[in-house]
Amino acid sequence: MSGYGTARRLLRPARQRTYERIFDTVYAGLVTNVLLAVACLPLLAALAIVRDPLASWPFFALLSLPCGPALAGAFGCFDALGSGSTSMARAFWSSYRRAAPRALAVWAAGAAAVGVFAVDAVAVAGTAWGPALVPFFCTAAALVMSLTFALLTLAAEPGTRLRSLLRPCLFLVARRWYLSAATLVVLALALLVVLAKPALGVLLLAAPLLYAAWATTRYVLTPILEPPSGEGRRRAASAGRPADPVAPISGGGR
Repeated sequence: MSGYGTARRLLRPARQRTYERIFDTVYAGLVTNVLLAVACLPLLAALAIVRDPLASWPFFALLSLPCGPALAGAFGCFDALGSGSTSMARAFWSSYRRAAPRALAVWAAGAAAVGVFAVDAVAVAGTAWGPALVPFFCTAAALVMSLTFALLTLAAEPGTRLRSLLRPCLFLVARRWYLSAATLVVLALALLVVLAKPALGVLLLAAPLLYAAWATTRYVLTPILEPPSGEGRRRAASAGRPADPVAPISGGGR
């Protein structure tokens, strides 16, 4: 009898609110994908035409500059979805306009640094110092990519001052390196999908993969986004645990 009751509970139709949330999530993902495709249209068009993008990577690095503001817009959609809003287009372009200058600068700096490390790694790979220096350059490039994505996440937050948050952000990304590594794996998967099928990859898989990376990065940056209260700091001090060297966001954030 108990088994029959359990089966009835499992087979009971879900509430209407559950279906509405599933529909809103799917709708938000599809709209975010379309808006990302529109914002990165020159890059997607070039990827669809050129067969070997890696052979012309400086050209594609330049075309990728709009990706910084586009990611900030996508993060605005994710934040709006978490707040219960379904106005994805408004959330995307609002976050895009607000974060565009900073996101563009962060992306350009990150792309330049990764490009330099990649060129250095290729240059020293065939030398006697290659086995020692190539892992260093690869690790430095991975750290720069993690820091760039984290700064883009902060740039999408209202009221952030990236210059004052650069060092705390670097500290948190390095401290929780295992989460940063997981984020890079997700981003690498997204990049491989886009390189293989540019239009299909952006229109179908960009939003879920970016959401996973964004949510993980927000968790890494929790001490900045949601700093502990005064009571929490007093408890940490009484327990002998040092406070994290991070500064809270002023005038915004959730």
